[in-house]
Amino acid sequence: MYLTGNRVKGTEQLLDSQTIGLLNTPKNNYRINAGWVWAADNGCFGKGYPGDDEWLSWLHSFTDDQRSCCLFATAPDVVGDHRKSLERSLPWLTVIKNLSYPVALVTQDGLAPDDVPWASVDWLFIGGTNEHKLGEEGKRLIEAALEREKKVHVGRVNSQRRFLAMAALGASSVDGTFLGFGPDQNLPQLLAWQRHLDTQLTLLPLRTKDEHA
Repeated sequence: MYLTGNRVKGTEQLLDSQTIGLLNTPKNNYRINAGWVWAADNGCFGKGYPGDDEWLSWLHSFTDDQRSCCLFATAPDVVGDHRKSLERSLPWLTVIKNLSYPVALVTQDGLAPDDVPWASVDWLFIGGTNEHKLGEEGKRLIEAALEREKKVHVGRVNSQRRFLAMAALGASSVDGTFLGFGPDQNLPQLLAWQRHLDTQLTLLPLRTKDEHA
């Protein structure tokens, strides 16, 4: 499923039908309607993290029904440093779980499968740089997660090539800001990606060339 980071004109009907989902952050703080599929992202990427107390308060603000439709909530992380990121994330895993959210650990460059506290996470959120996400590191982490029956989400997916590649590797969901760049043109394109995936999934080569985030 594609989780849009931009709730724009034309998306509400697709959210109602669960054709797409919503990536919500404290900074955006989008209203979550009944039945919408969504995920709670901490906003550490892009410097949108509001602080520990505010993040916890924001997670508390959602109803039980809204939480039941939430795919995951990400443990706060440190962009670009897997050791510091893991140190920061670990205390949050139980906190998030106790709030009845599935827990997602965000990966960063250098993280290896043996570093992941698998018993405490439900999702692996593939973050980090393009080299990490699209290279052997990311592939190994995805394979390790699937072997352990954990779900995988991939961040910053803004092209059909990357969308199909991540699906082929086994990701359950991806997110991006693609719809924030000319939604009248990009929304039909996104729906075409999904139709293509439904009818003929093709493994395309990964690339490390930067996409817009």
